Amino acid sequence: MSSSSSASCNVSGSSNSSESMKDLYPLWKFVVKGDKISGGGGNYNWKCNFCGEVKNGSYTRVKAHLLGKQGKGIQTCNKVKIDDLAKLRSLHRESEDYKKSLLPKVPPFSNEPISSHTSTEATSMRLGSFDNVKKRKSKNTISDAFNVKSRDHLDSEIARMFYTGGLPFNLARNPYYVSSYTMAANSNLSGYKPPGYNKLRTTLLCKETENVDRLLQPMKATWKTKGVSIVSDGWSDPQRRPLINIMIASETGPMFMKAIDCSGEIKDKDFIATLLSEVIDEIGDQNVVQIITDNASNCKAAGELVEGRYPHIYWTPCVVHTLNLAMKSICAAKNVLNNVEVYDECHWITEVHADALFIKNYIMNHSMRLSMFNKFSPLKLLCIADTRFASIVCMLKRLKLLKTSLQSMVISENWSLYKDDRRGQASHVREKILDEIWWEKVDYILDFTRPIYEMIRVCDTDKSSLHLVYERWDIMVQKVKDAIYKKEGKLDYEQSTFFNVVKGILSSRWSKGSTPLHSLAHSLNPRFYTEEWLNEVPGRVAPNADNEISTQRLQCFRRLFQSPDERFKINTEFAIFSQKSEGIFLNIDCMHDMALMDAKNWRATYGSQVPMLQGLAYKLLGQPSSSSCSERNWSTYKFIHSCTRNKLTPKRAQDLVYIHNNLRLLSRRSEEYTKGRSKLWDVGGDEHDNLGEVGILEMAELSLDEPEMENMIFDDVLGDADNLTEEQVDEIFNELQRDFKDGSFKEKGWPSTMAAYIVSKAALNAYTRILTQRYPSIIINCVCSGFVKTDINKNLGHLTVEEEGASPVRLALLPHGSPSGLFFLRNEVSSYD
Repeated sequence: MSSSSSASCNVSGSSNSSESMKDLYPLWKFVVKGDKISGGGGNYNWKCNFCGEVKNGSYTRVKAHLLGKQGKGIQTCNKVKIDDLAKLRSLHRESEDYKKSLLPKVPPFSNEPISSHTSTEATSMRLGSFDNVKKRKSKNTISDAFNVKSRDHLDSEIARMFYTGGLPFNLARNPYYVSSYTMAANSNLSGYKPPGYNKLRTTLLCKETENVDRLLQPMKATWKTKGVSIVSDGWSDPQRRPLINIMIASETGPMFMKAIDCSGEIKDKDFIATLLSEVIDEIGDQNVVQIITDNASNCKAAGELVEGRYPHIYWTPCVVHTLNLAMKSICAAKNVLNNVEVYDECHWITEVHADALFIKNYIMNHSMRLSMFNKFSPLKLLCIADTRFASIVCMLKRLKLLKTSLQSMVISENWSLYKDDRRGQASHVREKILDEIWWEKVDYILDFTRPIYEMIRVCDTDKSSLHLVYERWDIMVQKVKDAIYKKEGKLDYEQSTFFNVVKGILSSRWSKGSTPLHSLAHSLNPRFYTEEWLNEVPGRVAPNADNEISTQRLQCFRRLFQSPDERFKINTEFAIFSQKSEGIFLNIDCMHDMALMDAKNWRATYGSQVPMLQGLAYKLLGQPSSSSCSERNWSTYKFIHSCTRNKLTPKRAQDLVYIHNNLRLLSRRSEEYTKGRSKLWDVGGDEHDNLGEVGILEMAELSLDEPEMENMIFDDVLGDADNLTEEQVDEIFNELQRDFKDGSFKEKGWPSTMAAYIVSKAALNAYTRILTQRYPSIIINCVCSGFVKTDINKNLGHLTVEEEGASPVRLALLPHGSPSGLFFLRNEVSSYD
């Protein structure tokens, strides 16, 4: 072979000379180029100066071999050292930048024609000097070739539609908006006119209702085996019309059923029970496991009527409503005759909250004070509605986050110079903001209510959680006790009057909000019969050994199975399962997987020996515990249910709400919902175009506490695990650095808050997957150990450092042969996606 360069393996630093910059293919220097391969193209035989192996191919393969790029049809070089690799990449980057600089600049788009001769000639001269491309002359300009003028004109027409119609800019992320224009652009629809006013509200509305019904059929087909929960909630819209929202929740996802305008009706128990019974009959009573409503007396009475008509269906109060009522009883204690003890112990919390409200209102209710505050804080004070769950805690969390900014404001010269008629109020605000004892009280409230707030967040979803409520309630009470006893400096066996009051409130709400169905679902979770679970807490017993749970389980069996023969069979099957006394339950894999597998998957794998219990478990283990999916449709109904605005008949209004909700719910199950242009398109309105408008508190909620959000942001690049390379991960960081240096990182969609933190966590997850493939014999896993109290989140985390450390230590001690390449959310296997 004839050498095109020295055979040395040393890589010199890049030169700044013009000669070096003119080398368009610098990596040829690090191989010995041989004869050209016949057949055309730039293929040669060549020998690598580092590993000495003989290869063949074009410069692309040389680049892939030396730079370690996989998936290019050639083995990467394992002899290139890290320092050399960095210098090779630098040379390659410089040559690429130089090539780009030689390309013709795209001419400005204007109404003036551009000389095709000049454009083509310049292109040919620049490209021909190093790419040997055939010169082509074009009669059209680049602008004409891409119909730039027509595209600009169409963009302007669409923009005018948004501006004149008052459409939110977030609509541009709607996948149906995107697909409609894409289809029109790719179809030959000469003379096409979009549907008019009447067609949209009549013919097309009917057709789309039928289409949505077809799309929902796969979900409905699972109801017989997996069961459903009917979820309902009521409210009044701005026109004071009472509305009742009804949805169907199941393991396969929520489905909007209907929203009833109750104008002229009395929403008593009989009216609500009739509505619920109609829905039950429509979907089939044998498919219904439970009805979830709030805890209002008329809803409870209606639930009892429904239970009387359908003995196998349970009325279940919303767990989140129950927790919220408990939170209000603790944090907003009333000074009434039958609440003296609670008020004596908890009135200080009410006073702290009142001070927080006073501070917020004093600043926000005057433009000058609000302007002054905005100069000291990039975050906003929030107006949190009383109807929001845990509103008091949310208010105090935000104030704690703003503590430094508030203190800087009240000690500033601007505050002292500000003249106001209410000097006494200003002094009171300043005094509270600078009072460390007051802030200690805020910290204490957040500490002991954090377990309640955490459980609200866990249950406030349409995901399966009915079988977890019983256990998590006990854990929540214990964590509340730990926080209070730590503050009071008490030992576990000592008495705390304050904790006894808080526990009394929680116990009272549990007795009103729990049903035998919670105990039965708890009893069917295989994890609660494992040694690992029993040993987590001293004195913990399995569900079949707990008298309260066993009593309520037997009550459920009596209602669900009317025949004595059926009850005998189900009791026998439960005994076999709970005691692991025979058959498949004695299998070592079966017992091992009880602690690791999802409850429903374990039942599907090992439950065939007890078919009646298996069928019952399929239904109960897939049910939610709250009515949250019903509440989230309030604003939707308010937005489009206006017969005056849309001149719709009640039936068409119902169809419009039905289509609107179900298409949104269905789109959330698609892959496009988690990545790309339409990611989270129906969340957050105009302010969710990127995360730039989201403050640190929201980032704590979305990113620091939700690991799937970190991966979702970069899934487009880091999501292909099989073809993922270190270069791709490196490029993410390099791109962030370049965009930050030139000031374009906001425009290009990077998070404006803690971008480096978020990117590093996503990249760490990606790197875990790379190492797993590279070292299959080593157990390599990634873990998110939870939302920890740290300086970066102003100590708003839920876990201590000691609690956080348990998860990685557990993974580090896994025995040989354990699973590798997984992502753990604390102690449970989760998904990288």
